[in-house]
Amino acid sequence: MTKLIVVPTPVGNLEDITFRAIRALKEADLILAEDTRTTAVLLKHYNIQNRMQSHHKFNEHRSVEQLASRIRSGEQVALVSDAGTPSISDPGFLLVRECVRQGVDVECLPGATAFVPALVNSGLPCDTFCFEGFLPLKKGRQTRLKELATESRTIVFYESPHRLLKTLTQLSEYFGEERPASISREISKLHEETVRGSLRELMAHFTSNNPRGEIVIITGGYMKPSNKDKNKESIKN
Repeated sequence: MTKLIVVPTPVGNLEDITFRAIRALKEADLILAEDTRTTAVLLKHYNIQNRMQSHHKFNEHRSVEQLASRIRSGEQVALVSDAGTPSISDPGFLLVRECVRQGVDVECLPGATAFVPALVNSGLPCDTFCFEGFLPLKKGRQTRLKELATESRTIVFYESPHRLLKTLTQLSEYFGEERPASISREISKLHEETVRGSLRELMAHFTSNNPRGEIVIITGGYMKPSNKDKNKESIKN
């Protein structure tokens, strides 16, 4: 039975891919790639020569109905993004939804995604957490930060290096500068780094050290002040 296979690809080291994912890519009639040039590097590494087609956020809304119909007609299609698991802050959701709508079988393979190692490596509670991905760039950004300020679970954000300091400043403003946090960058790559501390300390670190690479920010959840803390505050006042 033909199907859409969602295939996670490495976020850094090309060896971070499963045998099953490689087999799925080799057996696919068509590989949908966010950027065919990026995926070509991976395919060459594993000697995979299957046909590719560009599938990204600027064209996916126009092609999902046709692609789902092609799969239903007998093509085996693999979907990949530039790195990690498609649909997680990457294209993919629209095609999966359309396949479900048309009754096309969808199989998502387990595999790489950037936030899991960053979350586990943060040292912050990860028994429960919420994934925010990229914050809105403009409209709704402040509203969302206000809502998240009292979120009790650990929170996961994605960010680009050139916006990191601005985001840390805003998180400090809404969450408090002593909120514990962790920043991981270049996950699974040669210069992988995780820096932990308060939001204030992280702002100071990345003011002195220019951030590079893809960024995952983990912040601790909101904790209600204890009676002891409230009494201290009353004495100060």
